[in-house]
Amino acid sequence: MAHIIFYEKPGCGGHAKQRALLEAAGHTLERRSLLDEPWTRASLLAFLAPLPVAQWFNRAAPRVKGGEVVPEALDAESALTLLLQEHLLIRRPLMQRPDGEKLVGFDTSAVERFVGLNTATNVPSSMEGCAAGKV
Repeated sequence: MAHIIFYEKPGCGGHAKQRALLEAAGHTLERRSLLDEPWTRASLLAFLAPLPVAQWFNRAAPRVKGGEVVPEALDAESALTLLLQEHLLIRRPLMQRPDGEKLVGFDTSAVERFVGLNTATNVPSSMEGCAAGKV
């Protein structure tokens, strides 16, 4: 089982479900607020760089849902500047293992490869987003 640093939006119902699934699999979590973290270009890029820029964004953020921010229209530098200014736009959760490996979002097959879920129940392929439509 792994110890995971879990960057989340405090109070998010979706993150509560994600945490419960990880803890049921025997993992321990060090919970941190994604919104309050003093992100730098380097620390945020350490999570995001392997992904296409459009996948850096929280699709449920009001500015994304409303069309004000169009992730596919942004280059990496513009996107990073925007994410550092408005943490609510960052795709979440962000997770980090003790060996430094990182994961963005909660695609269940990716999480299974990342730390293992050990679940025999029917789990959705993606558990991203907050419950009840919250951002």
